[in-house]
This record gives sequence, C-alpha cells and structure tokens, in this order.
Amino acid sequence: MKNCNDQKLKAITPGTLIVGVDIAKKTQWARFVDYRGLELRKALKFKNHKNGFDNILASIKVICKKRRLDNIIIGMEPTGHYWKPLANYLLKNKVNVVMVNPYHTKRAKELDDNSQTKSDKKDALTIARLVRDGRYYEVYMPQDIFAELRVLSNSRISLMKRSNALKNTITAVMDEYFPEIVTVFKYPLKGKAAMQILKSCPFPSLILELGIDGVLAEIKKAVKKTVGRRKARQLVETAKNSIGVGYGLVSAKLKLGLMIEEWELLSKQLEQLEKAMEKALADTGYGELILSIPGIGVVTAASLLGEIGDPMRFDHPRQIGRMAGYNLIEDSSGKNKSKTKISKRGRKNLRSVLYQMARTMVAVNREMKELYQYLKTRPNNPLKKKQALVVISKKIVTVIYNLIKKQTEYQAELVLGEFRKNQIRQAA
Repeated sequence: MKNCNDQKLKAITPGTLIVGVDIAKKTQWARFVDYRGLELRKALKFKNHKNGFDNILASIKVICKKRRLDNIIIGMEPTGHYWKPLANYLLKNKVNVVMVNPYHTKRAKELDDNSQTKSDKKDALTIARLVRDGRYYEVYMPQDIFAELRVLSNSRISLMKRSNALKNTITAVMDEYFPEIVTVFKYPLKGKAAMQILKSCPFPSLILELGIDGVLAEIKKAVKKTVGRRKARQLVETAKNSIGVGYGLVSAKLKLGLMIEEWELLSKQLEQLEKAMEKALADTGYGELILSIPGIGVVTAASLLGEIGDPMRFDHPRQIGRMAGYNLIEDSSGKNKSKTKISKRGRKNLRSVLYQMARTMVAVNREMKELYQYLKTRPNNPLKKKQALVVISKKIVTVIYNLIKKQTEYQAELVLGEFRKNQIRQAA
C-alpha cells in the first residue's frame, strides 16, 4: 500500500484513459480525458442501474479501441454508500478504480474556469484531472471475513447510537415525572427490579397507590430471590416527596413502556451482534494474538479489524495511523509557528475504537499506563491527557501490527524499548 505521488504519476501513461465519475443516488456523470487532461469525448450521463453501468463500460471500450488505449483508471468520490455498487461492478470487470478526496474536488473545481459554480458535470471533469495529477488513493473494499466484520462493526455503531438516544429519552421522561428514582436505583435501566418498576409503576402516584406490599410484589415478578422490604419502603418514601409533575400520566406511561420495549429489543440485538463479531474475529486467525494484549476485548478487537481490514495489506503501522487521521499537521507561515495537532482526515470510527482502547489500556495495561504517565509528566514538552491518549492509540496500532506480522502473542517486556524505558526511569 505504498501511495507515494511518484508511483501514482507513473501509472498515468500516454496509453491511459482517465474517467472521472461524479456519484449521485440516481444519475451519474462521467468525463473522459487522456494523460494530458484533454477530453476525448462529450460527457456521459448514465443511470445508477445495470443498464447504466453497461453503458459506461461500453463507452470506455469504444474510446480505448478508437484511441488505442490499453490502460483504464476510473476515479470517483466515496459519496455516502452510492459509489459501492458501481465500484464493485467495475472491479468485477477488471477495471482499475481509485478514490478522490471530496475535499480536494471542492478546492480544485475553480482552477479550470475561476468560478464557484458547482455541477455534477463539472465535478466529474475535476475528478478526472485530479486523477491525472496523481491526487487519488487506491480503493479498498474488504472481502471475505473482513467484509463481514466491517458490516457487523457498522451495525453495532448504528445500534449503539439508537440505544444511547433511547436511553437519553427515557431519562428525560423520568426526570420530568420521577427524578428521585435514581436515589433508589442508581442505574434504572440495568437492574431487573428497577426495570420492573419502570414497566409497572414508574411514577410516584402509581407507587403510592400500590403501597409497600404492592411494590414488593411487583419487584418479585422480576427478581426470583428474596427481595428486602427496605428497598420497597425506600421507593414509597421517595415517591411521597417527589417533585415530579402529575399530569399526562396515562400517556407518559404508554410512551415509557414503548421505549422500554424498544430498549430491550436493542439490547438483545446488540448481544446477537457481539456474538457474531466474536465468531468472525476468531475466523480471521488474528483474534488470539490481539486478545493476548491486556486491556483489549472481543468487541474492540473485532471493530478495529472491521475498520482497517486485513492489517497485512499495510507496509507499516504508520499507514494505519494516517488512515485514522492521526498524522500531525501545523499551520505555520514566516515567523508564525502554530502548534501541531492531528489532522482528523481519516476514518472517524477507527479513531473512536482506538481511543476507547487507549482509555482502557492506560487503566489496566501496566506498560501503557507507565508510558501514559511519562508522557504527561516528562520534563520536556509534557502532553495533555487527550494528547497522551492519542500517542497511546498509535502505540497500540504498532503493537497489534507487529504481533500479527510476527505471529506471536503479547510479551510485556518487549512493548517498550530500552530507550523509552530509560526515559521513564529517569523521569521517575
């Protein structure tokens, strides 16, 4: 995966046909240029279905035959998910597909006509000329088990977002009608007893109507073991002094019941997904190696591989860091020198997974904890907490990459080199 600009430019020869495609939901535009950026035919408008795909492929073959071109590169932007069917179709037909950063298209579109005008037809030509200049990157569509992991990982992220939104809405309802419930049940959506109360008698008036014996009977429906009367009495006493509102109770209870039902369904779906992720992780052959690192669990390991695909397609772990947007940038000019920061130009979900890993590992992994403390307290250029966690994230990537490459399990004594160990000892 060596993406230096010289190699990309060498791929553009006099025998190359460059096609720029502007992706949309229903209709795409394609522009065809040679290695000099000159258009070879008028723009082509085609639909996002099989006949449209066949049409652009036939047009490409006609141009190649007429112009005696033997190399084809098709560039497109990764617009949502709409680009995937076309890219998959072209790859199946042995056509080279590359990606162009939408940010580059936005910046470069004024170079041709010095106009802010934006249109799909114009963008397609801009994309083609960016490809000609080597401003592209190779497309990667994970296959086999890594494709499964990516789908599972994305599905879990989607479920977690819905689950968190639902949790916040349930909390908002309880804050309005019975805010004091958290003094009785610290986490109302986790315990069986608390969930039963939310389903049957979530509001003060309903609790007072049942009384201590009634509340105790409701709790026993969910919890089979002996339940203390003290908890039921505490709930009733709390309900007596509640500041929650007392109107719209019937509708509020119905709303709350529907949300709890959805919450339970999402919880079951999350369990199913995580079991599937565990199986898929084992099928990669990398699971045991990654899980040998203290602080990394099944879900985070599976999510990591779902985001990056096969780690062995990279030549260096630094490339994975760039993929996550962890490369450092600065904005300096003349005598003004800015502070460095991470670019965040990369996979947001990958950064999120690595950050979660880092937070866990600095708490439970001895080597990462030592490195984290050193980075925050070193005499020269001490880092802030988040900055140190970013460094830990990049270190995690390096460790995982080397374990997989060398096919060996985690060895604590090899994580920090002698130079780093000496730095830590001197700072202690």
